[in-house]
Amino acid sequence: MSDALAPVRSRPALEWVVGAAVVLLIAVLPMVLRDSYWRGVLVIGALNVILALGLDFIIGYAGQLNLGISAFYGIGAYASTLLVTKAGLPFWPALVAGALIAGIAGLVLALFAVRLRGHYLAVASLGFAVITYEVLINWISLTDGPLGIYGILPPPDIAMPGGFVVSFTNQANLFYLIAGVAGLVFLVLRALVRSPIGEALTAVREDEIAANSLGIDSARWKMVAFGIGSAVAGLAGGLYPPFIGTLVPDAFTVVVGFNILAMVIVGGVGTLTGPVLGAILLSVLPELLRPLGDARMVLYGAALTAVVMFAPSGIAGLWRRR
Repeated sequence: MSDALAPVRSRPALEWVVGAAVVLLIAVLPMVLRDSYWRGVLVIGALNVILALGLDFIIGYAGQLNLGISAFYGIGAYASTLLVTKAGLPFWPALVAGALIAGIAGLVLALFAVRLRGHYLAVASLGFAVITYEVLINWISLTDGPLGIYGILPPPDIAMPGGFVVSFTNQANLFYLIAGVAGLVFLVLRALVRSPIGEALTAVREDEIAANSLGIDSARWKMVAFGIGSAVAGLAGGLYPPFIGTLVPDAFTVVVGFNILAMVIVGGVGTLTGPVLGAILLSVLPELLRPLGDARMVLYGAALTAVVMFAPSGIAGLWRRR
């Protein structure tokens, strides 16, 4: 009996070891990569991790093929930025408000799309992303359209005990902030998927008819998944403009959504850990291949194809089989 229970008992210890290793890696990376370019890549990678986690919660646990994650990314970015620049709201409340607005937008989409499945839902969410992009680029009086919003400041400094001040004009500190948010999002979503909420979502994903017969309101739980995943994407959106310093609609095209979807698939759908790995890999790999010029995209596409063909369950699935 004790031998049979050993793997179960060792799993929490393994999670603590992996978690400590990840925290150590996050702490060390900006110290090793002192070049501003690579520190920028780290920040983008951390943002992509947040986006991939939000999309995986919708696709991997609720089974809803959402191709419109770029819309909620953009809504969060513009909502938080406009609340700061035009409404005079402080950055941190604006960041939370932007995430909530994106979550509400996800609920609105879910109201219309909740009864759709498969490719019908994919087309509907893709259409929502296209509409959102057109609104951002054409509502010039609010968003400044293709001209964009410039002069966006980084998050305000944080005064620490002892007179120490954390300035986010430093890219390393900004990376720590976004990576910390990504870690918090991971922990919150992991707690949700291990709770009765996660069990209800999984039941809906596996067999919606059977779930309804057991008294699970599948429509309501789909809306919950859309709302939470969209709010997570909006949170990433609110952290994007302070890093770039500008905000233009072209940062939120449907191509962005496809890139995030690729990160989720490569990492492993419905695993949380997998999309984190996929986001990191697909954020760094194109930059490592950049010296190859135009050939880099060929190799990048070949790598994606190889993963889909030989590891259809993603990196996380391959690790589990090993």
